[in-house]
Amino acid sequence: MAVGEYHSLSQHAKGSQSQDRLECFGVLDDEDVGETDSAHGAPIRKNLPICPLDNYRRYYISECPLPEVAKADRVEQRRGQSLSDGVLQQKTDMLRNRLAAYRAEGVWDNPTVEEISSGCNSILADGLEESTNFGNYLHRPNLPPETLISPKEGIEQRMERLMEDVKPMFPKAVDSLAKLELIDRMRKMGLSNLFDNEMKEALETVASTKNGIFDMENHVYARALRFRLLRQHGYVVSQDEMRSFKEESKTFNRSNCEDVEAMMQLLEASHLAVEGENILDEGKAFSTGILRERVSSLDGRLLKCAVHALELPMHRRLQWFDVKWQIDLYEQQEDKQSNLLELAKLNFNTVQATHRRDLIEISRWWRDLGLIEHVDFTRDRPVESFLCALGLSQEPRFSSLRKSLTKVIIFILVIDDVYDLYGSLEELECFTSVVTRWDSEPIQQLPECMKFCFRALHDLTYEIAHEIGKEEDWHRVLPHLMKAWADFCKALLTEAKWDHLGYTPSLEEYLSNAWTSSSGPLLLSHAYFFVGHMKLEDAAELVESKKDLIYNASMIIRLCNDLRTSKAEIERGDAPSSMVCYMREANVSEDIARKHIKGLIDQAWKNINAHCFVNAETPFLRPYIDVTVNAARAAYMIYQSGDGFGVQDGTIGQQMLSAVIEPLALD
Repeated sequence: MAVGEYHSLSQHAKGSQSQDRLECFGVLDDEDVGETDSAHGAPIRKNLPICPLDNYRRYYISECPLPEVAKADRVEQRRGQSLSDGVLQQKTDMLRNRLAAYRAEGVWDNPTVEEISSGCNSILADGLEESTNFGNYLHRPNLPPETLISPKEGIEQRMERLMEDVKPMFPKAVDSLAKLELIDRMRKMGLSNLFDNEMKEALETVASTKNGIFDMENHVYARALRFRLLRQHGYVVSQDEMRSFKEESKTFNRSNCEDVEAMMQLLEASHLAVEGENILDEGKAFSTGILRERVSSLDGRLLKCAVHALELPMHRRLQWFDVKWQIDLYEQQEDKQSNLLELAKLNFNTVQATHRRDLIEISRWWRDLGLIEHVDFTRDRPVESFLCALGLSQEPRFSSLRKSLTKVIIFILVIDDVYDLYGSLEELECFTSVVTRWDSEPIQQLPECMKFCFRALHDLTYEIAHEIGKEEDWHRVLPHLMKAWADFCKALLTEAKWDHLGYTPSLEEYLSNAWTSSSGPLLLSHAYFFVGHMKLEDAAELVESKKDLIYNASMIIRLCNDLRTSKAEIERGDAPSSMVCYMREANVSEDIARKHIKGLIDQAWKNINAHCFVNAETPFLRPYIDVTVNAARAAYMIYQSGDGFGVQDGTIGQQMLSAVIEPLALD
């Protein structure tokens, strides 16, 4: 099927503002996708004009030099050295060519986001009005100010009554399939936290029931649903339960092809495979092929669900960012339960209100910090940083984790730009040494902006250590956080040296460094102390024991980034990515390299699945494992439609509005 056909179907399913995003990092093959979105390394300059959602538009002002040109000028001025006219002109021409590529890629055009922000009223909560980046998200029509702060009074009492009304649904679901469908619906609508005990009891009943209880007409559908839900909830389920789908152990029974619901369940179940589960691999290929064949003949709810499943499987989605879609889908069902629907909406709005309060606090912190005034060459991305942190953990009780991770992500972007856009190699070596030793003495050799950056990072790290360990144990936490930052900076320095030398490493050499420079280990080192629930002195041993899980999640972050940004980076001559490294090492085309990278992503997911579904884990580690897996899922949110921290196509803005700003309408 051609890309244009998928695009038409996607619009049919999602409306006129939907975008063709069916590449899904390995779910579809290369022949089914078009050009990837481009990357954009240049930050917003402070002297660019302000416009609605200016983080999502780019303007080229001829008087404003590109960051790399300005960097060359600064280096020249600081050292009293002079670049030859030829060298400087060559560098300038190269950067102007990059700029032309940016403009050709439509980096400065984004009517979708402009439409989102047009005609909006100023109803900002206190602390947000002075922050342009946050404020533009909150200028929305028809939202009363109180909805931005907290849910209305009486909601808790109403939710308690609705929960009592909904609970009897579990004993009323007599047969196993009815129980599974109820659990699946509640998970998708974000209600797992309200009915945890009831869901566990129902799953225990299903797990102890013989498989033959399912009717033959629901055989494929029911078995795939059972397999997925039991495996997701920690039950040991063998792939052999799916063996009955096969004819002569070679290919799945094509008599099931007409059942689209069954194929969607089979596709979703197949993404929970671990290494060596060939039956599930065959199920993935079979169901994907059938859905592609059938999707053009579908309409209504089935079309929406089929496109949604092909776009990205549930296991690779951030559940919280899918809840609104699922609630809307359920609301359109004729057999919907009104009390269940209302409870799902109220629960979403209540949790969302906690996230808005987090956002307000981050806005005040960012405004008071004033970092962007001192480091004006960097990306100004507090909104995207908060959205990414929200992806890692949505539960209201982890508010401190979300706010701390947001701050860490903001500094990751700043420091990444220091290494990528600003510092000379000599300065970067000095900065890395300072961060490694946490010794402020050598920073006197650095430019003022790099001094300020280190001091701010130093203060933030101490602040987070105190937040975690309080007065008694902060000094136990601090060394772990310091080491994580040092490792990150060392990895960035390695990449800067490669770029300086014009060196292209092998793929293996690149990945051995890139999983650290992806920032995954840095983020997850911080996350552990908020959700690990272990003695602080055991932290290093535990993190080391989960190194393989962290490695694979970090690898997915890096490879998803590379898949979406590689084409533009190749055209602009940026530092090599995994795509470039493999293309040069294996002497293959970009398409072949892309397939290889997608294969590495699939392999990383299988390794993650082994930690989640096969290896027995101590219960108190479950929250940390969930955060780690969500870090991999967040990569899809950030990079599936482009470079969420660089080029903006409106998707990130829409996700912020939907997930954090706009509550669900109640009848």
